Amino acid sequence: MTTTERELAANPSGATASGGRVRSTGRRTPSWWAVVREALVSALTQPVASVLTLVVIAGMCAAVLLTSGRAVGAEQDVIGSIDSAGTRSIIVRAEPAAGLDTTVLDRIRHLDGIEWAGAFSLAQDVRNAAFDDGTRVPLRQVWADDWTQLGLPETLPGDGDVAYASDTALAQLGLDEPIGSVELTDGTGGYAVGGRIAVPEHLAFLEPLLLAPQLGDAPPAPVGALLVIAERPDLVAPVAEAVGSVLGVDDPTKVSVQTSEDLASLRAIIEGQLGSFGRTLTLGILAVTAFLVAVLLYGMVMLRRKDFGRRRALGASQRLIVALITIQTAAVATVGAAIGSATALMVLAVTGDPLPGWSYVAGVCILAVLVATVSALLPAVAASRREPIRELRVP
Repeated sequence: MTTTERELAANPSGATASGGRVRSTGRRTPSWWAVVREALVSALTQPVASVLTLVVIAGMCAAVLLTSGRAVGAEQDVIGSIDSAGTRSIIVRAEPAAGLDTTVLDRIRHLDGIEWAGAFSLAQDVRNAAFDDGTRVPLRQVWADDWTQLGLPETLPGDGDVAYASDTALAQLGLDEPIGSVELTDGTGGYAVGGRIAVPEHLAFLEPLLLAPQLGDAPPAPVGALLVIAERPDLVAPVAEAVGSVLGVDDPTKVSVQTSEDLASLRAIIEGQLGSFGRTLTLGILAVTAFLVAVLLYGMVMLRRKDFGRRRALGASQRLIVALITIQTAAVATVGAAIGSATALMVLAVTGDPLPGWSYVAGVCILAVLVATVSALLPAVAASRREPIRELRVP
């Protein structure tokens, strides 16, 4: 006889020595902690049912993570590369006669869906100040509110007279390190080279990259290229249309706009197809698992009908029987989900496959436990409705 049964048998009048509640009918209801403890003890004393349930749930989690989980990991890798700033960029190129100037940045600031915007001047040829016949490299002045998107520090020295170069630009200038100076080929001025730029993907079109950030307020200056980065790939098209409407150029025919709208469409297709495949496969595995758990528990309930009849005869309510079975199933399913998920993740790591995010793994585990618990309700209700007298007469 278990602890809960002894409590029920010893206190038929409703005594509350161990903290249980008393109903108006005089029947004692065990505390929730006592019910949980009894369910855990039942799981340990019924190894066959517990092991079978654990194996089914572990197999379900492993199957989901090794199939749709692998697909989700691959999808996240692909989407991550598509969602980089380079695939969310809008590049506006303007010829000198177009009339595009830096005032466009003030107008762009009022648009929604933009993560960053920067304006680049027309290219000016410079060379290493130490060599009169050095290689010419295009230098561009740049205006922006956030320099980190250019691969530069947040705060910059100088007053627009310091330039930053990529490795390609440094090599063409004949500089081993970003230290030195460059001068305009027309002899009208120069810049100190103050640092190196790790070229972001969205600035690759400007290579060799040599930028002179312009700090503080300055009068409007001509712009040769405008770079706008949308917040999300699906906003590329509407943001490009909005930016085009506020350019304020004199000759629109001298302006060209290049976007990554095709990549945004590709992202939606990939996400839709892979997501649909993963959801269909996961739902199929969950349905099969729910059926197996329900059949397994119903069979175990039939084998233990005398046990449930004895509990009912000792005063256990139908709700108590349902609680015992569902809590027992949930506890075993939790252990099974943890084992199955850990095994699947180890297999994916060993084989070098992309891993799904922890939120996906946690969702699979929670869903597995919920499926097992819900599947246990029908057998639990069937067990709670067994007639005590009839079941105790079964030999």
